[in-house]
Amino acid sequence: MTLLTERPAASSAPPAPATTGIAGQLEALVAPLFGGGLPFRLRAWDGSEAGPAGTPVAILRSPAALRRLLWSPGELGLAQAYVTGELDVEGDLQTALENVWATIRERGLTARRPGPRQLAKAARTALQLGIIGRPLPAPASQAKLTGRLHTKLRDRSAISHHYDLSNDFYALVLDPRMAYSCAYWTSEEPGYGLVEAQRDKFDLVCRKLGLQPGQRLLDVGCGWGSLSLHAAEHYGVSVTGVTLSREQHAFASRRAADEGLADRVDLRLQDYRDVNDGPYDAVVSLEMGEHVGQANYPVYAAQLFRQLKPEGRLVLQQMSRTGSHPGGGAFIESYIAPDMHMRPVGQTIDLLESAGFEVRDVHALREHYVRTVAAWYETFEKRWDEAVALVGEEVARVWRLYFVGGALAFQEGRMGVDQILAVKPGPSGASGMPATRGAYAG
Repeated sequence: MTLLTERPAASSAPPAPATTGIAGQLEALVAPLFGGGLPFRLRAWDGSEAGPAGTPVAILRSPAALRRLLWSPGELGLAQAYVTGELDVEGDLQTALENVWATIRERGLTARRPGPRQLAKAARTALQLGIIGRPLPAPASQAKLTGRLHTKLRDRSAISHHYDLSNDFYALVLDPRMAYSCAYWTSEEPGYGLVEAQRDKFDLVCRKLGLQPGQRLLDVGCGWGSLSLHAAEHYGVSVTGVTLSREQHAFASRRAADEGLADRVDLRLQDYRDVNDGPYDAVVSLEMGEHVGQANYPVYAAQLFRQLKPEGRLVLQQMSRTGSHPGGGAFIESYIAPDMHMRPVGQTIDLLESAGFEVRDVHALREHYVRTVAAWYETFEKRWDEAVALVGEEVARVWRLYFVGGALAFQEGRMGVDQILAVKPGPSGASGMPATRGAYAG
């Protein structure tokens, strides 16, 4: 699986005795692809087991799991089988995935095509086990978008698929402010946790923007309004926040009213392309640029530039990714963030400069996202039963896979996240920036 290439965690468990049954048949078929024995124990729907004892156990509950892999080999088929429960893992999912990929790395395995004999053997086994048949319907949790890529209507549908799941569900996992972006961890003291790290992230952003009472701030992709409310309350600015999610808009608007900030926070259900009441003193966009698409990114950058006053500052926090899967891989693209596009941070800087910005600072926060996702995942697992009650087991399994894969992608450096500080140059190139970085970075 592209997203779930886990860090090494070697296992030297002894092999189990040879077995018969379906598990034994599958072991004989699959083991050569791993360059030897399986890196996990396999339990099939007939109760048979094969593979080394003492390793994570992969459970095939139904032939349907293998039929999905037949029609969608690789990450998508595995994800479909896992979220439906046709494929399961006994014990901790993260440990199991780490063990598989540790074996792949230790043995120096690369993707390989089965030879004619292996294909013939696979076909015979598939016929014997009743795997061959019509493709199964995609799980209900899989995104089903239509229309041309990154039209306003399709973008609204893509955002709704992820963010309109349920405010109650997100409240189970996130901090009370409902901040859903990388936090900034500044302390190892007991009692310092996700709430404090998100607060410190908001303060870092506001300092970088140089916010002063009475200024206007545009928050593009404002989510549940956490940064917008923080900036209005603690920095005395007037904030316009825009989101495409009806659930987020309703939550943020209600919170602004409850906290007496409705006169300073204007929250809109609006596409970023439709904002036309600038210029603003400052613009911020936290982990929203990933959703605008490769072709539309120049439009996005130009709009951020257009809405700023000369010498106004932009803070853009955005995930980065290298490799051949800019959308994050088949699982992410099908279940979590359809139509997302990530790129190396240098390419994003090029796009911002092409729009007219002067980039002043790039602050890598990759390790901070490892800790952030770990905090979300710990809470999610503790509240698993509540999550299932709210969204159903299939969707809950989607999110378990998402948290595990996401944390390890950041940990291994396959994904990053950066805060980019940029300025719209004023007359004669004036930036209005302080002379020293410490004046805003903290």
